[in-house]
Amino acid sequence: MNQRNEPQHGHWDPFGRPLFDSADARALSRVGVLDVGSNSVRMVVFDGAARSPAYFYNEKIMCGLGSGLAETGRLNPEGRARALAAIRRFQAIVRELGMPPLSAVATAAVRDAEDGPEFCEQVLAETGLVLHVIDGGEEARLSAQGVLLGWPGAYGLVCDIGGASMELAEIGGGTVGRRVTSDLGPLKLSGLKGGRRGRKARIRSVIGDLSETMGPQRDRLFLVGGSWRAIARIDMERRGYPLRVLHEYRMTIRSVRRTIRYVEDSDLDELRQACGISPARMDLVPIACEVLSRLMQEFRPRDIAISSYGIREGLLFEQMPQRLRDRDPLIEACRFAEAKDARMRGFGKTLFHFVTPLFRSAPPERQRLIKAACLLHDVSWRAHPDYRAEVCFDNVTRANLGGLSHSERVYLGLALLHRYRNKREGTRLDPLIGLLPDKDSHQAEVLGKAMRFGAMLWMRPDGDMAALRFRPKKKELELRLSREAEPLFGEVAQARLLSLATALGSEVRIKPAR
Repeated sequence: MNQRNEPQHGHWDPFGRPLFDSADARALSRVGVLDVGSNSVRMVVFDGAARSPAYFYNEKIMCGLGSGLAETGRLNPEGRARALAAIRRFQAIVRELGMPPLSAVATAAVRDAEDGPEFCEQVLAETGLVLHVIDGGEEARLSAQGVLLGWPGAYGLVCDIGGASMELAEIGGGTVGRRVTSDLGPLKLSGLKGGRRGRKARIRSVIGDLSETMGPQRDRLFLVGGSWRAIARIDMERRGYPLRVLHEYRMTIRSVRRTIRYVEDSDLDELRQACGISPARMDLVPIACEVLSRLMQEFRPRDIAISSYGIREGLLFEQMPQRLRDRDPLIEACRFAEAKDARMRGFGKTLFHFVTPLFRSAPPERQRLIKAACLLHDVSWRAHPDYRAEVCFDNVTRANLGGLSHSERVYLGLALLHRYRNKREGTRLDPLIGLLPDKDSHQAEVLGKAMRFGAMLWMRPDGDMAALRFRPKKKELELRLSREAEPLFGEVAQARLLSLATALGSEVRIKPAR
């Protein structure tokens, strides 16, 4: 098989080497992925936790390789030159970083253009980089796997839109099911004859065929791709949404319809500047809105979520052993952060066991947040004490973390804020805290104050120094101290325990351990 011409699942390996030493791997050796799309060329270098890779380097160039493809059948000449320049730059960066060679994939524009093979040969000749051209089904599968990297338990329909194509894939049970590709990319649709009327007829016809192939899809719709992210940014702007993190941003069908009308009624240049969208991307937004409108009408999803993970992350997921895939990406990222940045590695686990009696009735999805907070409780210690609480909050709410909804980000950030500060009123963080129900906000405060107190009772990550017992009906918080821990229970520790008890609305009892 020519490795530059539509590789099939199970018969190609873009990395040419194993990325993970074993299913027990905790860290990922730095790896670079190049994605040559119809509209942009992007390089991402991944690093960090094996199950939750972070972006060590992330850069894209809007090249428009697929611009005019529908009319000419060939790659856009200016876009081709820009793409080659971008690839040469990315190759130079990788060499300077001393990394293994980039793993490169190309999608619809290169696979559809009559000069696509010639472009691949030119890339190879000028840069030494092998460009793997993947077919639409493989593109759909890898994009869906990218979603699974961030949401291990996700189920629903993944829709990946590029400049020259749009793919659908169903996910559930950690696997990818049916998948299909189409030519509904905004760049390709922009050159369609018949103007808006002809375009809408084409969109209606193609999405009708896609619906017949995919069957009913009434669960969550996961949107992957730059045009979808641009629409989400505009939705945030229209709503005045305070957390500008696109990954896991949720929208309802009603909200998206309002945003589509908002786009239609707005000056696109003013809207582009307000939302920080590039001119090349903004030109495609109205067409992408037409596609999304019909997609929602046909499939009627329960809700809509934006995924920043796609093909590039799907390539990593491809290589993960199942045991590694089964691990929680949030917890793995937090463990990695603790091992790298905390003053006392391993103490997060001890702290988690210490605070757990306060949250006996918390469901598993809340327990994982409590564990994550304990693992992260000390990773921002280098920040100036006057700003440490806000730094903790900012780091978590804006971190590149998978498996974390926006409300969960705020819960985790608020808990860490209270790890370093008793009160939060009057800070610039108030708008974000408003994303949490009062009950969850209070629980996050209790967790933060429990961590703030617990961090004073240990000078090592092991041992049985103290234990909490909480009787909510009696409104009683009991602390049991070992003799070894008694000298640690000084006046500051006592004040922090009292603050925790006040947050719980309880009286304090102190008992020496037997």
